[in-house]
Amino acid sequence: MSLVAGSYERFIWGFKLKALKHSTESLTLTPIFTFPSHLSPIKSVAVAGSFAASGSSDDTIKIYDLTTSQEIGSLNDPTSTVTSLALYSPSSLSSAFPRNMFAGMDDGFVSFYDADPFVHLKSVKVHKKGVNDICVHNSGKLLLSVGKDGCLGMVNLVRGRRSFFCRIGKEASLVEYDCGGEKFFMGVEEKVSVHESENAKLNGLLYTGGEDRNVTAWDKVSGKVAYCIEDAHSARVKGIVVLSKIDGNSEEDPFLVASASSDGIIKVWDVRMATKDKPTPLAEANTKSRLTCLAGSSVKCKFLRLVLSFAFFPVAE
Repeated sequence: MSLVAGSYERFIWGFKLKALKHSTESLTLTPIFTFPSHLSPIKSVAVAGSFAASGSSDDTIKIYDLTTSQEIGSLNDPTSTVTSLALYSPSSLSSAFPRNMFAGMDDGFVSFYDADPFVHLKSVKVHKKGVNDICVHNSGKLLLSVGKDGCLGMVNLVRGRRSFFCRIGKEASLVEYDCGGEKFFMGVEEKVSVHESENAKLNGLLYTGGEDRNVTAWDKVSGKVAYCIEDAHSARVKGIVVLSKIDGNSEEDPFLVASASSDGIIKVWDVRMATKDKPTPLAEANTKSRLTCLAGSSVKCKFLRLVLSFAFFPVAE
């Protein structure tokens, strides 16, 4: 399993999450690379299998190979700050490498790229102001975006054009589909709402983190707190990644959660221990940097998704 984090100081950080003595009870975060990859603060990172990408306010996207721990290319097509990145890997293909990459820009555009090789395909003006976040449906046919104009946009990726646009009242900072694509959720100020993709009915279970420094799981039906890791960090939580069991056992729900805070700390938790008074992280790393974003990937992952302050957690019905 790999974790990648970007920082305000322009550095990109890569870690491998490994089990000691073949047990998930003993894990370690092993650094695999770190270097100043951009000229300005890193705004977003994304990971799929052995591939990673980062976007920055220097108007570039950098590409990395996690197997060699090297930067393998740079895309200079962006016309403004790259605020959000999303990778799409069809379920029918190996998850070791994505088919497409999408980038949200601070000028309101969303750009499409072919990931093999990396070729800019098209850019679509979706928002009147900057794009805050984007996400891709697991079919690869739809993309959702939220922007600084206080609107929700939908892009038809087959036709390559905006197909839906509506004002949501307040500016949303995050948007994400669940792993089945039947629901999506948005983060607006201190609230996270989960909606049915067709009728916007509220539903879902979420992990959230933010200024309270906690990692909290919310029941998808009642909207109440299921459990909470209080004071998980000593600073604001900037990212959460939900991982499957390290041996890839698909019969069990994911129980490993990685979180990153603005003071540079990355921790990995066993959420089954969250009911304890003060659970201890399974692994921890200190980048000594002001982290801005977190992403993760594993070929054996049941569900894994980049977030800035919350993550969807699929559970058995």
